[in-house]
Amino acid sequence: MALAKTVPKVEEYGLFIDGKWESPGGASRFTTRNPATGEVLGSFVSATAKEVDRAVSAAAKAFPKWRETPAPKRGQLLLRVAEIYRERKDELGETVTMEMGKILPEGKGDVQEAIDFIEYMSGEGRRLLGETVPSELRNKYCMTVRQPKGVVAAITPWNFPTAIPNWKIAAALISGNTVVFKPASNTSLCGTKVVKAYEDAGLPPGVLNLVTGAGGIVGDALIRDPRVKAVSFTGGTDTGKQVYLKGAEHLKYVHLELGGKNPQIVLNDANLDLALDGVLFGAFGSSGQRCTATSRLIIQEGVYDRFLGMLLDRLKSFKVGNPVDRGVDMGPVASADQEKKVLTYIDVGQKEGAKLRAGGKKLTGGDYDKGYFVAPTVLEAKHGMRVTKEEIFGPVLSVMKVKDFEEAVRVANDVDYGLSSSIYTKDVNLSFQAMERLEAGITYINAPTIGAEVQLPFGGIKQTGNGGREAGTTAIDEFTEIKTVFVDFSNKLQKAQIEG
Repeated sequence: MALAKTVPKVEEYGLFIDGKWESPGGASRFTTRNPATGEVLGSFVSATAKEVDRAVSAAAKAFPKWRETPAPKRGQLLLRVAEIYRERKDELGETVTMEMGKILPEGKGDVQEAIDFIEYMSGEGRRLLGETVPSELRNKYCMTVRQPKGVVAAITPWNFPTAIPNWKIAAALISGNTVVFKPASNTSLCGTKVVKAYEDAGLPPGVLNLVTGAGGIVGDALIRDPRVKAVSFTGGTDTGKQVYLKGAEHLKYVHLELGGKNPQIVLNDANLDLALDGVLFGAFGSSGQRCTATSRLIIQEGVYDRFLGMLLDRLKSFKVGNPVDRGVDMGPVASADQEKKVLTYIDVGQKEGAKLRAGGKKLTGGDYDKGYFVAPTVLEAKHGMRVTKEEIFGPVLSVMKVKDFEEAVRVANDVDYGLSSSIYTKDVNLSFQAMERLEAGITYINAPTIGAEVQLPFGGIKQTGNGGREAGTTAIDEFTEIKTVFVDFSNKLQKAQIEG
């Protein structure tokens, strides 16, 4: 008699509302899976508008007391969160890798970025800088102070499932806001572990709440709730536009970080070995699933054939596989939908006349059949093709030849996005011209388009977003209101701008 096969029990996770983990009775659930193996990682609550209402209520109730907590004390709590992440870095990094699919060093790097940013934000507890300026009148002070907005909604993507949530949460909390956090559904386990660290650090109930579920339900309810004073969203451009429109109904502040179509320019005088390392990391790190990924390679004609040959040769030994394995250069894309989208764009590019030089297919056979593996792909393309203009968000690199620096800049700028950009050259004059003329929020000189550091502002122009910046010295701008204060100690009525 054959023994029944035992199915491993899937761990169930709840919502985090008002300091408690809960699973509403009869709630629908969804699961997340490892994109490399298909393994189910956890079961999560599909929250409804009712649970969102309760989470917002908890955040609104907790806001006055949290706002009154001295900012340095808030900073001390954030430091404890960073310490917990550091203690759990290996575990959290493995969770990122298993749930999102980036290779293990990048999974741990995702967590390290969260640690770095939280530590950086903790210092804002002793700054939260305002201005003090002279008055045109005697015995009068003029100054500005920062005040929190209130309840903030943080809606985050799956590609950096610990770093990006903490960009928003830490900056909002140090500013005195309370937060309702909705992670991307397919990285809900990472989102749950992000919140667990704050709970274990002793964050007061209601200050941070977690609601999982569909964006069309949870996200929509958050955006439309008039008690939510600000929405911080990172994701796709089309969805971002809808978030913006819905937020406008209540005239609430909406911060958007959206897509990119980032160029790496390689000029004739570039260090080609360095540029090659840069484009491999920029185009295929995280399987190209970064908003700053290098999706366009613009090469000056004098080194075009040589550099393209170097790239194709390196890709012959570029290893794609299970991202937890050592020696793997690239893991899977994050989901079946991502795989379909990437393969569709590869097909579109070839139909438009782009020449396939590497990859271009789903990897099959053996362990590849368990996941969503796409070969790193290189297309020789002409500027203006869809693959050179539209965000693909996968391991697809469009390569273009240009005559000179002027054409390179013109091609680089001729897209709807403006997040990151890169140029490789030894010419200091051209480097500074590129810094001035490349239409992007970020420009790298002799480095790839990825690799932002937390102490500098992050964001872009055009359809990459609506002008705000995260991280760096500007991180708290989206989460604070500026109040101008006049203190008149003259003991008489003084009239600015009025003579006599």
